[in-house]
Amino acid sequence: MGGGEVARYLGKYGNKHVSKAVFISSIPPFLLKTPDNLEGVDGSVFDGIKKGMAADRPAFLTEFLSNFYNVDVLGGKLISDQAVQLSWNIGAGASPKGTLDCVSAWLTDFRNDLKKIDMPTLVIHGDSDRILPLSATGKRTTQFVKGSKLVVVEGRPARADLDACRESQP
Repeated sequence: MGGGEVARYLGKYGNKHVSKAVFISSIPPFLLKTPDNLEGVDGSVFDGIKKGMAADRPAFLTEFLSNFYNVDVLGGKLISDQAVQLSWNIGAGASPKGTLDCVSAWLTDFRNDLKKIDMPTLVIHGDSDRILPLSATGKRTTQFVKGSKLVVVEGRPARADLDACRESQP
């Protein structure tokens, strides 16, 4: 979490107190598919997420985190069972209402905020991200932020291997 907050802050306040920005596997520019955002994700996906949370939140979290970390491919290599369990514990301990309301926050449109960013900006995203597709998020973020640099982490969700951050600073 945090890419939306970075976009909104910079869109509202500019770069007076910030010299660089990084978006790692983040939601911007606008995740929901609409008539003016055909690259987005169909709204039925988000409805399904909400239904899954409401029906059995612990089971939903298990499946979500398995996809979030690509556990079937990266488990025991780049992500430990304990790290996944820690994420599950945090998610399960969070407010059920807050967790459900979070899904609606994913549908925020940050396109105008991104257009206002005028500083060195690095966008890191994995080409195997199962939660936030690269084509709907990272690639498009660079279309809205002038002069930004996209680093695609091949075969992974970027969150599982953040070495790209250290190698590709803006």
